Amino acid sequence: MASTDEPITILPVGECWNLLSTVSLGRLVTSVEDELDIFPVNFAVQNRTVLFRTAEGTKLVSATINSRVLFEADNYNPAEGWSVVVKGMAQVLRSADEIREAQDAPLWPWTPWLKQNYVRILPTTVTGRRFRFGPESHEPLPAPS
Repeated sequence: MASTDEPITILPVGECWNLLSTVSLGRLVTSVEDELDIFPVNFAVQNRTVLFRTAEGTKLVSATINSRVLFEADNYNPAEGWSVVVKGMAQVLRSADEIREAQDAPLWPWTPWLKQNYVRILPTTVTGRRFRFGPESHEPLPAPS
Protein backbone atom coordinates (compact mmCIF):
# COMPACT_ATOMS: atom_id res chain seq x y z
CA MET A 1 0.00 0.00 0.00
CA ALA A 2 1.53 3.31 -1.06
CA SER A 3 1.43 6.20 1.36
CA THR A 4 -0.03 9.43 0.09
CA ASP A 5 -0.88 12.84 1.47
CA GLU A 6 -4.04 12.97 -0.62
CA PRO A 7 -7.23 12.73 1.46
CA ILE A 8 -8.85 10.40 -1.11
CA THR A 9 -7.03 7.81 -3.20
CA ILE A 10 -8.59 5.78 -6.01
CA LEU A 11 -7.55 2.16 -5.54
CA PRO A 12 -6.38 -0.20 -8.27
CA VAL A 13 -8.59 -3.24 -8.83
CA GLY A 14 -6.02 -5.65 -7.39
CA GLU A 15 -5.85 -3.70 -4.15
CA CYS A 16 -9.66 -3.64 -4.01
CA TRP A 17 -9.73 -7.45 -4.08
CA ASN A 18 -6.95 -7.65 -1.49
CA LEU A 19 -8.87 -5.35 0.84
CA LEU A 20 -12.16 -7.22 0.32
CA SER A 21 -10.43 -10.44 1.35
CA THR A 22 -9.53 -8.89 4.75
CA VAL A 23 -13.14 -8.41 5.89
CA SER A 24 -16.16 -10.67 6.01
CA LEU A 25 -19.18 -8.37 6.30
CA GLY A 26 -20.57 -6.34 3.43
CA ARG A 27 -23.84 -5.02 2.02
CA LEU A 28 -25.78 -6.40 -0.93
CA VAL A 29 -28.02 -3.98 -2.84
CA THR A 30 -30.78 -5.40 -5.02
CA SER A 31 -33.45 -3.77 -7.17
CA VAL A 32 -36.81 -5.23 -8.20
CA GLU A 33 -39.36 -3.10 -10.05
CA ASP A 34 -37.53 0.10 -9.06
CA GLU A 35 -37.64 -0.90 -5.38
CA LEU A 36 -34.19 -0.99 -3.75
CA ASP A 37 -33.24 -3.24 -0.85
CA ILE A 38 -30.01 -3.54 1.10
CA PHE A 39 -28.94 -6.60 3.07
CA PRO A 40 -25.95 -7.17 5.33
CA VAL A 41 -24.17 -10.37 4.29
CA ASN A 42 -21.12 -12.22 5.45
CA PHE A 43 -19.05 -13.13 2.43
CA ALA A 44 -15.80 -14.50 1.09
CA VAL A 45 -13.70 -13.57 -1.90
CA GLN A 46 -13.08 -16.50 -4.24
CA ASN A 47 -11.39 -16.21 -7.65
CA ARG A 48 -12.08 -12.45 -7.79
CA THR A 49 -15.78 -12.93 -7.15
CA VAL A 50 -17.90 -12.28 -4.06
CA LEU A 51 -19.52 -15.36 -2.57
CA PHE A 52 -22.22 -15.51 0.09
CA ARG A 53 -24.77 -17.97 1.45
CA THR A 54 -28.42 -17.26 2.07
CA ALA A 55 -31.63 -18.97 3.07
CA GLU A 56 -34.82 -18.82 1.05
CA GLY A 57 -36.36 -15.35 1.31
CA THR A 58 -36.35 -11.79 0.04
CA LYS A 59 -32.60 -11.56 -0.53
CA LEU A 60 -32.51 -14.68 -2.69
CA VAL A 61 -35.72 -13.85 -4.56
CA SER A 62 -34.67 -10.29 -5.38
CA ALA A 63 -31.20 -11.38 -6.54
CA THR A 64 -32.88 -13.97 -8.76
CA ILE A 65 -35.54 -11.70 -10.26
CA ASN A 66 -32.99 -9.02 -11.16
CA SER A 67 -29.47 -10.42 -11.07
CA ARG A 68 -27.87 -6.96 -11.45
CA VAL A 69 -26.59 -6.13 -7.96
CA LEU A 70 -24.23 -3.90 -6.06
CA PHE A 71 -22.02 -5.05 -3.23
CA GLU A 72 -20.08 -2.81 -0.86
CA ALA A 73 -17.65 -3.51 1.95
CA ASP A 74 -15.45 -1.19 3.95
CA ASN A 75 -13.23 -0.88 6.96
CA TYR A 76 -11.46 1.85 8.91
CA ASN A 77 -9.04 2.61 11.72
CA PRO A 78 -8.30 5.93 13.48
CA ALA A 79 -6.10 7.16 10.60
CA GLU A 80 -7.89 6.03 7.46
CA GLY A 81 -10.71 4.04 5.91
CA TRP A 82 -11.53 2.37 2.64
CA SER A 83 -14.59 1.37 0.66
CA VAL A 84 -14.90 -1.06 -2.27
CA VAL A 85 -17.96 -1.33 -4.52
CA VAL A 86 -18.55 -4.32 -6.78
CA LYS A 87 -21.15 -4.00 -9.52
CA GLY A 88 -22.09 -7.28 -11.11
CA MET A 89 -24.43 -10.15 -11.73
CA ALA A 90 -25.68 -12.43 -8.96
CA GLN A 91 -25.65 -16.10 -9.88
CA VAL A 92 -27.26 -18.75 -7.69
CA LEU A 93 -24.97 -21.77 -7.80
CA ARG A 94 -26.78 -24.89 -8.98
CA SER A 95 -24.30 -27.48 -10.23
CA ALA A 96 -22.52 -29.90 -7.91
CA ASP A 97 -19.13 -28.63 -9.18
CA GLU A 98 -20.03 -24.98 -8.47
CA ILE A 99 -21.27 -25.81 -4.98
CA ARG A 100 -18.23 -27.98 -4.24
CA GLU A 101 -15.94 -25.11 -5.26
CA ALA A 102 -17.95 -22.65 -3.12
CA GLN A 103 -17.67 -24.96 -0.11
CA ASP A 104 -13.87 -24.54 -0.28
CA ALA A 105 -14.19 -20.80 0.40
CA PRO A 106 -13.66 -19.52 3.97
CA LEU A 107 -17.37 -18.79 4.35
CA TRP A 108 -19.19 -19.71 7.54
CA PRO A 109 -22.71 -18.77 8.63
CA TRP A 110 -22.95 -16.19 11.40
CA THR A 111 -26.43 -17.26 12.45
CA PRO A 112 -27.73 -20.73 13.37
CA TRP A 113 -30.23 -20.85 10.48
CA LEU A 114 -29.64 -23.18 7.58
CA LYS A 115 -28.43 -21.29 4.50
CA GLN A 116 -28.41 -23.78 1.66
CA ASN A 117 -28.05 -21.34 -1.24
CA TYR A 118 -24.70 -20.14 -2.48
CA VAL A 119 -24.73 -16.93 -4.51
CA ARG A 120 -21.73 -15.66 -6.46
CA ILE A 121 -21.44 -12.07 -7.68
CA LEU A 122 -19.66 -12.01 -11.03
CA PRO A 123 -18.16 -8.52 -11.21
CA THR A 124 -18.60 -6.16 -14.12
CA THR A 125 -16.79 -3.28 -12.34
CA VAL A 126 -14.81 -3.02 -9.13
CA THR A 127 -13.97 0.39 -7.69
CA GLY A 128 -12.44 1.45 -4.43
CA ARG A 129 -11.28 4.46 -2.49
CA ARG A 130 -9.08 5.01 0.52
CA PHE A 131 -9.85 7.97 2.76
CA ARG A 132 -7.21 9.61 4.93
CA PHE A 133 -8.80 11.13 8.00
CA GLY A 134 -7.78 14.53 9.27
CA PRO A 135 -9.03 17.97 10.16
CA GLU A 136 -11.63 19.59 7.95
CA SER A 137 -10.15 21.72 5.18
CA HIS A 138 -11.47 25.10 4.19
CA GLU A 139 -10.43 24.43 0.60
CA PRO A 140 -13.17 23.56 -1.93
CA LEU A 141 -13.41 20.00 -3.15
CA PRO A 142 -11.52 19.35 -6.37
CA ALA A 143 -13.60 19.03 -9.54
CA PRO A 144 -14.47 15.41 -10.43
CA SER A 145 -12.20 13.85 -13.03
